[in-house]
Amino acid sequence: MPTALNIERSITGQTWQWRGGNGDVRSSQDFRPDDLVTQLLLSRGAPRAELEQYRNPTIRGFMPDPAVFRDMDAAAERLAQAILTSEKVTIYGDYDVDGATSAAVLIRLLRELGLAAGAYIPDRLMEGYGPSGAALVKLAEQGSTLIVTVDCGAMAFDALAQAKTAGVDVIVVDHHKCAAELPEALALVNPNRLDESDAGAVHGHLAAVGMVFLLGAALIRTLRGHGYFSDRAEPKLLELLDLVALGTVADVAKLQGLNRAFVAQGLKVMGQGRNTGMNALIEASRLTRKPICSDLGFALGPRINAGGRVGKSDLGVRLLTTEDAEEARQIAGELNQLNEERRAIEAHVQEQAEEMLAAQHNRAVMVLSGKGWHPGVIGIVAGRIKEKTGKPSLVIAVDDNGTGKGSGRSIYGVDLGAAIIAAKDEGYLVAGGGHAMAAGLTVEEDRLADFADYLDDRLGRDVSEASAHKSLLLDAVVAPGGVTPDLVTAMDTAGPYGMGWPAPRIATGPVRIIKCDVVGTNHLRTIVAGDDGRSIKTIAFRQADSELGQTLLAAPRDRKLWIAGRVKIDDWGARPAAELHLEDAAWIE
Repeated sequence: MPTALNIERSITGQTWQWRGGNGDVRSSQDFRPDDLVTQLLLSRGAPRAELEQYRNPTIRGFMPDPAVFRDMDAAAERLAQAILTSEKVTIYGDYDVDGATSAAVLIRLLRELGLAAGAYIPDRLMEGYGPSGAALVKLAEQGSTLIVTVDCGAMAFDALAQAKTAGVDVIVVDHHKCAAELPEALALVNPNRLDESDAGAVHGHLAAVGMVFLLGAALIRTLRGHGYFSDRAEPKLLELLDLVALGTVADVAKLQGLNRAFVAQGLKVMGQGRNTGMNALIEASRLTRKPICSDLGFALGPRINAGGRVGKSDLGVRLLTTEDAEEARQIAGELNQLNEERRAIEAHVQEQAEEMLAAQHNRAVMVLSGKGWHPGVIGIVAGRIKEKTGKPSLVIAVDDNGTGKGSGRSIYGVDLGAAIIAAKDEGYLVAGGGHAMAAGLTVEEDRLADFADYLDDRLGRDVSEASAHKSLLLDAVVAPGGVTPDLVTAMDTAGPYGMGWPAPRIATGPVRIIKCDVVGTNHLRTIVAGDDGRSIKTIAFRQADSELGQTLLAAPRDRKLWIAGRVKIDDWGARPAAELHLEDAAWIE
C-alpha cells in the first residue's frame, strides 16, 4: 500500500498508508460525497459490479439458500415435527449476547408457530461455557424431547453423548471452530465445520444468531411443505432482525456479506420499536435517538452481557422475549445496575493484570492469571490488554481449587482459536475453543507455564509478522475546515461499520495544538487549529498516559502536525458539530 502524507513513522511508531487509492480531497473542487462513498466501499472489498448492492444491503441480496449448509434440512425437519406434534422443546443458549439473541430469535419464532419453547442458560460460574451433560440429562428428565443448543455445542462431546444415552434429541447451532471429529447430535449446523461445503468459506463469519435466522427460514419453508400454513399466517421472520443485528455486532462478527444486511436491516427494525424488551433496553441505556451500529456494541450489548457476567445468566433472554412492558423495564433496570457493577469489577482486575505485564518480558502472547479474579470480566480485560500491548492476550481467573477459566482476544493475522484447540489436543488444557479473534479455555494452574510456552512457540512467528506490518490505514485526508457533520453523513452511507468493515479513518492538517488536557478516566482532550483558521475538537480515549498522550501534552504550541482518527458527530451543543476521535499524530518537519 502507498505511504500516506509521507509518514513513515508516527508518534505511535506506525507507518501511515492509504487503505485504497489516494484519498487526498483537500483541493479537489469537483469532489462529490458519492466519490468518497464509492472509494470506501471498494477499499473494503465490495466488487465494483455490486456497488449498489453494497450501498443498500438487503437480506434478499445476500442471503443464501439455508439448505447449502450441512444438517440444516435435518434440523429444520426435526423442529417442524416438534411443532406438528407439540413436543416439549428447550433452547440451550450461551450466556453472552450472541447466545441470548440466538435463543430469543428461536423462542420468539417458535412462539409465533404455536410452540412455547423453554430456555436454559447455564450459570457462568457454576456451570461454565457450553452444554453440560448433567443439564441436558436433567432437561430430558423434565420432559424435553428436543434440545437446541445455540452459540455452543460444537465441541461438547461428553455432554452430547450423555444426552443421547438419555434419549433426548439435540440440534447444535453454532459458529465456533470445530474439530475434525464432531460430537454426536441429531444435527450440527455450523458454517465452520471442517467438512462444510463452499458455503462455510463464504459464510464462516456469521455469528450464531445469523445461523439461527437461517434455520428459522429453513423451518418456515419446511412447515410450508407440510401444509402448516393452510389455516394460519406465516410468521414475519424479518421482524426478528433487530435481535440478529444486536447479536452479530456484540459478538464482533465481521460485517461483510450477509452480516452487513443483517445489521443494516436490523437497525431499521429496531427503530420501529416492535420488541418490548429491546425498547426497555434502549431506554435503560439512555439513548434518546434511534440506535446506530456502534450503540449495539457499546451500549446495548454490554448490558445484556452483564447478566451472564456478574448476575443472573437468563436475564438477557427473559428481557428479549417478554411481551410485558413492566417486566421489561424491571429486567432492563436490573441489567443496567449489573453493568455498573461489572465496570467496577473489571477496573479492579484490569489494574492487577496490567501490573503483571512487566513480568511477561518478550512473550508473543500475554498470559496473565490471578486468584480471586471474577471470571465474568476476564474477556473484557483481555481485550484491554490486547489494545495496550498490541499482542494476543489471555486473562485467566484461577479458583481456590487451582482450576483456571480463561478468555483471550487476538490481533489480525493471529488465529488464537485454532491455537487453543491445538493446545487442548496436545494436553495443555482441560477444555478450550473459539475462533480466530477470541477464545475461551479451562486450564489447571500447574500447567499454566507450559501452556504459555506452547503458545509462544506456536504463535511467535505469526505475532512477529503481524507486528512488523503495523500501520495506520487512512481513507482520506481533508482540510481542517472539511471536518464537518456533512462529512460524517457522507461516510456513514458506506456503513454499517464494524469488525471486517472498518469505520473510515481520516487525517487532517497541518494543525497546531491550542489546548490539551486530561478529562474523565484517562482521556485526552485536544483542540487544534488549522492553517485555514478552523479549529477541531479531538478526544483520545484512555490515552492520557500513553506515548501519544504524553507527547501531545508536552508538545510546543507552535509546532505543526498531522492528526488522524475517526470523525464523529458531537451533538452536545446547540448545533451538531464534528469531532475527531484521535488515534495517532505525526510531526511536520
